[in-house]
Amino acid sequence: MAKLKITLVRSTIGQKPAKRATVRSLGLRRISSSVVQEDNPSVRGMVASVAHLVKVEEIQ
Repeated sequence: MAKLKITLVRSTIGQKPAKRATVRSLGLRRISSSVVQEDNPSVRGMVASVAHLVKVEEIQ
């Protein structure tokens, strides 16, 4: 199964609490931190809701 590398590129300061919680649940803490997650619908949905804050790359 494919994986996604998710990197936080913008700060969560000034964002609504739900967006902050989504970023934290993805495993991201500070700007430029990255995590590798399985590519599944739940992760894709979280990434879509904070797409303006993160950068996503597909890893084979």
